[in-house]
Amino acid sequence: MKWKNTNKGPLRAVAVLLLVGLTWLLANTLFGGETGSSVRHFFSGASEDPTPAEPHPRRHKCGLSAPCPPKHLAFRLVSGAANVIGPKICLEDKMLVSSVKNNVGRGLNIALVNGVTGELLDTKTFDMWAGDVSDLLKFLRPLHEGTLVFVASFDDAATKMNDEARRLFEELGSTVVKELAFRDSWVFRMKNSKSSNKYEGWPESLEMDGCIPLRPPLEG
Repeated sequence: MKWKNTNKGPLRAVAVLLLVGLTWLLANTLFGGETGSSVRHFFSGASEDPTPAEPHPRRHKCGLSAPCPPKHLAFRLVSGAANVIGPKICLEDKMLVSSVKNNVGRGLNIALVNGVTGELLDTKTFDMWAGDVSDLLKFLRPLHEGTLVFVASFDDAATKMNDEARRLFEELGSTVVKELAFRDSWVFRMKNSKSSNKYEGWPESLEMDGCIPLRPPLEG
């Protein structure tokens, strides 16, 4: 008597499923992927620890490369580039002057800061191409010791600069203001050299940053 096998269909289905599964695992093992990686580690006995993400470099005030010591103010000055990109004056991570703040203009952009407290006192722009230099002189003459003066040029900073203005800036600490000439970039400052200008007829922007110690309060 012969027994008739009635289970061939399900067995074939199981065999096909196993074949498909093994093929999929083999493909992942050979060609990568998370599953393939897991399979390789399963058979090799190796464990893979996640690669730690590289830490982001710590950002310091005004983009300085290192923090300022206690009782110092972090600052960064950036002159305008040609007559297109406006200047920036940053102090203690606060933008005092910039195109975004809409308080820049052609000529000299100046921010006055209390040297004892770090408080912003005033910002002004003086057009040194078509403006009146007497406005600049009236602004500079009353300045007293203890006031920090930040200057960033934009476009032309020298056409209207006269001897008194140069002398006042020299008294404030500039050692080269007497040489300031047409289209020079200045943040106390870079000389305009036509042979090396980045922009046609204009020098590239000049940056200066660092730390300024706060002044002790005046006694009495």
